[in-house]
Amino acid sequence: MDRFVIIGGKPLHGTVRISGAKNATLPIMTAALLTPGKTVLHNVPQLRDIHTMAKLLEILGVRWEMVDHQLTLHTEEVTKQEAPYQLVKTMRASVYVLGPLLARFGQAKVSLPGGCAWGPRPVDLHLKGIKALGANVILEEGYIIATASKLHGAKIVFEISSVGATGNVLMAAVLAKGTTVIENAACEPDIEALANFLVKMGAKIDGIGTSKLEIEGVDSLSPTEDTMIPDRIEAGTFLVACGMAGGDIQLESVQPRHLEMVIEKSREAGMTVEATGSILRLKSDGRPKPVSIKTAPYPGFPTDMQAQWMAWMCLAKGDSLITDTIFRDRFTHVAELLRLGASISMEANTAMVHGQEKLLGAPVMSTDLRASACLVLAGLAAQGRTVVSRVYHIDRGYERIEEKLQGLGAEIWREEDVPIQ
Repeated sequence: MDRFVIIGGKPLHGTVRISGAKNATLPIMTAALLTPGKTVLHNVPQLRDIHTMAKLLEILGVRWEMVDHQLTLHTEEVTKQEAPYQLVKTMRASVYVLGPLLARFGQAKVSLPGGCAWGPRPVDLHLKGIKALGANVILEEGYIIATASKLHGAKIVFEISSVGATGNVLMAAVLAKGTTVIENAACEPDIEALANFLVKMGAKIDGIGTSKLEIEGVDSLSPTEDTMIPDRIEAGTFLVACGMAGGDIQLESVQPRHLEMVIEKSREAGMTVEATGSILRLKSDGRPKPVSIKTAPYPGFPTDMQAQWMAWMCLAKGDSLITDTIFRDRFTHVAELLRLGASISMEANTAMVHGQEKLLGAPVMSTDLRASACLVLAGLAAQGRTVVSRVYHIDRGYERIEEKLQGLGAEIWREEDVPIQ
């Protein structure tokens, strides 16, 4: 396994380009299954999760090639409708193949998903949605087995806003007979991007970007070409990196409207944030003001920025509260931040962060994707040497993050983590 070694205390300066959004690309890749033909996707990030999804599609019969950041998918010869446990267990987003396979072939067998080490993310809402569309669903030996001679439109009201369930049901509904209405649909930019992609394929969808989607089923779709949106979580992570390390940096290829809540909170913390078109200019000098956050579905503060924000608030001039209402047990990074000298106490799904004047470098261990990013950011600000092990987690969602940080002046490098004999 690889690890990152970081020598903290280096302010950041320069420009970094934000990669395409992983959480938009993954469902769009599976949407290619809805029709035979050649799909071409541009601005695709080079990530472990993208390659895992490509391997899963290959098992189903999809031919693919990745050249630089262009991914081409050939879906003419999809011969299997089963997503095996061996791959699905490594990435929860694999469950996205359920809706497209069911819609196109009338059957799908998908392993219950795995993914990050923290907390369950049940697929109940996915199953409720496809059942409402007329599918017969059983759970057998750890697999979801869904069949339907023909899906039909339905009204589906989600008790909670779910990105995954919205995406899966949306992809199933575009080929269903009649009209489907999804209420309390997720509004995240990733779902908006998926819906726009489906429209380019020939789907009829109203209400894109809102919590109410209305889908008029069509008989068939056509393959298309599209460019992936920028990754708002990567952009938010670099924003916090500048806040923690200090400096003056510019983020290119950003959609600022996707980051409005993070930008607003960063300004409250004392950072200068200037948005011009697709560029964010960030300036930070000194410890932040304490700013409490509570995660919420988009356009609220994203749960995928909770860990990074907590790392920043560890250096605040005062106390802040970090509450995660989306994934209530997503706090494995707390124990590792304590090793760096942070002062944090927990009560249920709220962390009480008592700002400290400094953090001190130490060996820490990644436990999931965003916790990894949190620890790298803490290492940038900590005095001395920080070693972050098990960085395969961060490779799932950040493209060459150490090289991008090096380009901004950070002292960080990747090396093989040799276990003690």
